[in-house]
Amino acid sequence: VQLQASGGGLVQVGGSLTLSCAASGRNFDNYGVGWFRQAPGKEREFVSATIWSGRISTYADSVKGRFTISRDNAKNTVHLQMNSLQPEDTAVYFCAAGAYRHNSLPYRYWGQGTLVTVSS
Repeated sequence: VQLQASGGGLVQVGGSLTLSCAASGRNFDNYGVGWFRQAPGKEREFVSATIWSGRISTYADSVKGRFTISRDNAKNTVHLQMNSLQPEDTAVYFCAAGAYRHNSLPYRYWGQGTLVTVSS
């Protein structure tokens, strides 16, 4: 499975962005998918994940109520809708497939990151 994240950019505080993770390869709809982020000088942290069907999702406390993960298995795509963005959301965002965990280690497949910058 190959993953490609897109949709990052520059947004003002309080604004919104939607990130997309496009997958190619077989059996993508068998895998849980997660989003992680890494801010400059910080460790990679969990943001959100959803199971293979998209019916169950989990979020980091820092984004709960502001971010929404969804997936469209017919299009091999997972989205992360981000609302009420804050400067602390500034980071490179990565999508990953192969698990449904807050820990990044179990994920088998990773996309390249997409940069989100929230300006005040």
